[in-house]
Amino acid sequence: MARLRYLILSDQHANAQAFDAVIADATALGYDAVLVLGDLVGYGADPEYVIDRTLSLSPVAIIRGNHDKVCAGLETALLFNDAARASAEWTASILSEAHLGILRSLPQGPVQVSDDIEICHGTPFDEDHYVFDDGDASRAAEAASRRICLFGHTHVPAVYATAQDPVVASDRFEDELRLPADAPVLINVGSVGQPRDGDPRAAYGLLEMPGGVIRLRRVAYDVKGAQAAILKAGLPAWLALRLERGQ
Repeated sequence: MARLRYLILSDQHANAQAFDAVIADATALGYDAVLVLGDLVGYGADPEYVIDRTLSLSPVAIIRGNHDKVCAGLETALLFNDAARASAEWTASILSEAHLGILRSLPQGPVQVSDDIEICHGTPFDEDHYVFDDGDASRAAEAASRRICLFGHTHVPAVYATAQDPVVASDRFEDELRLPADAPVLINVGSVGQPRDGDPRAAYGLLEMPGGVIRLRRVAYDVKGAQAAILKAGLPAWLALRLERGQ
């Protein structure tokens, strides 16, 4: 079976500077197909650019995130905090009807990509549920229909596998992990546009199949440029500040 390398993008959040840096890095390393795990918009200042740039990659699978839903008017922003609500309202006000239509048309996860892979934004049982611990991961693994479940939403890179069949470091590269051959595994590659693990660098992943080797990547980008765009747009200053802190 031919090798296939998937580029995994999640939570771009309208951050053009981070998105461009990630695509440049991924292009240098090489990839064959693109998977997009939702939240193209929200928080950042360049939603139309990120939507267009994402679609230009011709993803083989793409799903919506909670910010995509709210910005498109499919769901209320009442559960968002003040900054998230303000950014969603601003995003909805400046997007063209064509771009709003794109967001409305994004499918709900989970979506089965292949016999081995499925993608979701939060979890397979609830697209908006967060996976932050082993309990959440166990519920998600039980609900998954494929061996490898890729998810986003938390903006924090994470890999969950069973103790009986753990994920192990590759003997080729320090940043590659070999996935279990049979047992389920959940993978969050982190956020392109708004990392929240204390590392401000943009995050994404490369998944090589068959066999299953995940490469979690971090890429420095023009944070100050992204911050300036947020402030120029009149969005809450906290959305700019958190980028340099990785929060």
